[in-house]
Amino acid sequence: MSISHPRHVAVIGAGIVGLAVAERLVAEGHRVTVLAPDPPGSDRCASYGNGAFISPASVLPLSAPGLWRRVPAMLLDPAGPVSIRLRDLPRLAPWLLAFLRAGSRPDRVARIAQALRLLLHDAPARHAALSARAGAADLIRATGLLYAFRDRAAFEAERAGWRLRAECGVAWRACEGAELRALAPDLSPACRFAILVTGGAWCADPGGYLAALARFLGAAGAEVRCDRVEAIGISGGQLRGLSCAGGFLACDAAVIAAGIASAPLAAQAGDRVPLAAERGYHVEIADAPVSLAVPIMPQDGKMANVSIRGALRAAGQVEIAAPEAPPNWARAEVLLSHLERTYPVLSGRSHDLRRWMGCRPSLPDGKPVIGRASGCAAVIHAFGHGHVGLASAPATAEIVADLLAGRPPARDPAPFSPRRFRRFSARQKSDACPTQIRQLPGPRKDRP
Repeated sequence: MSISHPRHVAVIGAGIVGLAVAERLVAEGHRVTVLAPDPPGSDRCASYGNGAFISPASVLPLSAPGLWRRVPAMLLDPAGPVSIRLRDLPRLAPWLLAFLRAGSRPDRVARIAQALRLLLHDAPARHAALSARAGAADLIRATGLLYAFRDRAAFEAERAGWRLRAECGVAWRACEGAELRALAPDLSPACRFAILVTGGAWCADPGGYLAALARFLGAAGAEVRCDRVEAIGISGGQLRGLSCAGGFLACDAAVIAAGIASAPLAAQAGDRVPLAAERGYHVEIADAPVSLAVPIMPQDGKMANVSIRGALRAAGQVEIAAPEAPPNWARAEVLLSHLERTYPVLSGRSHDLRRWMGCRPSLPDGKPVIGRASGCAAVIHAFGHGHVGLASAPATAEIVADLLAGRPPARDPAPFSPRRFRRFSARQKSDACPTQIRQLPGPRKDRP
């Protein structure tokens, strides 16, 4: 589809959201320049290290009623699925209070879930189409997704969340016995019950997917440039261009999709957004004797287990901390321990490991910011997707394209408005992560 008045649009960010936005805008006839400090798909990109799930079930926010009671444990337990660095607590306190408030009542959680449904309900089909256009259809696998529990009693403790998912249109069913063993033969016998999200999909190589999209964009006429955007030039409410490390770039419109680095740019465009680094880790076992035909999320560890490029990856953990803080590699060890418990064949072996950490760009209410900037209509926000960046990228791209074209958006952007944070404390400082990813220099041998 083309539009009658194509423009030069600068997309700031080359993660999955930025590249999906760029692909949609190129398809509509715009001239597009993508700017990011690192090559798309490199291990310095936050989208490289995600859990690869493309799940319509990811509608529940992390915040939930009663979560405040667990905050002391989060401060004291560095091995829990959610942790808060004590030394960063004063700096992050306003964000944490807003986070706890967002999920403090069931009705608030339900509203967030219904909003996220707008972005996620057709995510697998959207990615199947996007990957096919980019010549990477083999990277999106529509096998369904397994959420594993020790038993039915463990599932019953989370039934309310699954009931809400069903109300949001998520198709799921119980899976146990012979069917579960056939789908996951290496899964520990201690896991006797699972939920199969039948419409779920996954990406077999997130980094490779980004690289394929970037190649496709280049072939389609877009420019993908390794450059750092330092400032947005706005005068009298009009966009003049972008000041980059490599020089000034004149453009007619700009999309801020720079992940954790988006908040300072959004502030220049008139919107103070409380973006925090919800740091996630992954560990990959390169020589694992386990290959998952269907990805699994063990619910005791809340981590995605998926086979990536022949390696077994466990991705997850939530560490709320300053983005520039040194990585806590003990978090990766927690993931490894979960893998060894979940797949007994891994125990007692020496592993060829790769460990990684990245900053999820997260907002207190679990929803991204998608919409026109308050200070300039030619600047569009598309960031803060937290745990759902991969899954929600195509829908985000659709909203951005509609806004730039002046069309009534097919998906209501109102729940994602940047102006919903206007009452947030003016003292809250946005986290900007100068080095988005920190990683060990190479694989290492784990303990024997």
